[in-house]
Amino acid sequence: MNVKIQFRAGMRYAKKPEVYEIAHIVEHLAFGANAKYSSEQAFESDFTKNGAYHNAWTSDFSVCYESECADFEWDRIMELQRVAITSPKFNDEELQSEKGNVKAELTGYMNDYCRLLWPKLQQMLGENIPNLQERIKTIANIELKDIREHYRRTHTAHNMRFIIAGNLKHRKRKIIKMLSDWELKPGERFEIPYDELHDANPVLIRRKDASNITFAFSWVIPRKLTPPEIYAMSCLNHILTGTMSSRILGQARKHGLVYGMGSDVNNTWHNASWDFDGEVNAESAEKLFNLIHKEIKKIIEGEIKDTDVEAAKSYATGRYQMGAQTVNQISDYYADGYFTNGTLERYDRMPGLIRNIKKETIVQLAQEFIKSNIHGLAAVSSVEKALINDLDTKLKFDSRNQEV
Repeated sequence: MNVKIQFRAGMRYAKKPEVYEIAHIVEHLAFGANAKYSSEQAFESDFTKNGAYHNAWTSDFSVCYESECADFEWDRIMELQRVAITSPKFNDEELQSEKGNVKAELTGYMNDYCRLLWPKLQQMLGENIPNLQERIKTIANIELKDIREHYRRTHTAHNMRFIIAGNLKHRKRKIIKMLSDWELKPGERFEIPYDELHDANPVLIRRKDASNITFAFSWVIPRKLTPPEIYAMSCLNHILTGTMSSRILGQARKHGLVYGMGSDVNNTWHNASWDFDGEVNAESAEKLFNLIHKEIKKIIEGEIKDTDVEAAKSYATGRYQMGAQTVNQISDYYADGYFTNGTLERYDRMPGLIRNIKKETIVQLAQEFIKSNIHGLAAVSSVEKALINDLDTKLKFDSRNQEV
């Protein structure tokens, strides 16, 4: 059985910017001392004795606690999750340890160029978030009273959502009762903060030892996508970067321009973004971005073969059939839409959504993203900024979809 328990309690819900990283530390303290166990080690020993697994993660909006266990001990593990989530005994010794661990984690991310890029790109486009360096600086400001305040305010019954995957036959009522009996104050379901996004100039994060260019760029539209639109964009991403035969990645690999790059669609409460990222050698960067421009230009002009769309749909159907082999896969399918947008799209509806993908929808969505005038490019490299500026111009299209 896989269990995910989520609260809208992420970093954006910190009481003040000076303690921005507080949700991350609350998450790290989640499996520490509680009403039944005196330490993290004691809790861990009992939790994992039959092979069960637990983890937690934090985002701008979410704190999510996850466990996975053998079917025979599902109720024992759910009870241990209840103890951990509803009765933590925050203490200063564990706080100081986890402040050090979180600082080490984030400092390590400073050497992961993708981890550097995306917060900077979000910040450039107008999201009210700090970058990695700014996040690290807030850790020292967090005190035990801040931890307790954030926990009390966010870990409430009305702010909680859950996804449970496994053998639920004859168990649903018991599970609902168990969750209903959790000792949490009623509280409220927090709203997702709204940021007014805007077009951004390209930015270079300079690293002297970065011999290539790690890049990320996005187009954003100020609305969330419907499930059929998400599948249409997934189809488009497969056509462009999904395999070694795709229009961008496939051609780039064929001509030795890039080892790896990808594209995805990110759907949130207020916005949707069409995202690309990858790494390229400086001498190949212009050729790669010329290729990206050429292929996206073809898409927005409607140059998509019916055979390409059918091939992408066939691939998606195969992935669907392979995508529910474990309880974790099933749970992950529902997590993003349900926790982020409150939407629930049944897994068994996916084949119908895939069958109904139309070329016209793909083209219209690509045009909507390109014409939104909300775009940003960020890069980590030792190259001159002028090259990044030049690459950004290759991602510009005028109203007639001609090159600028």
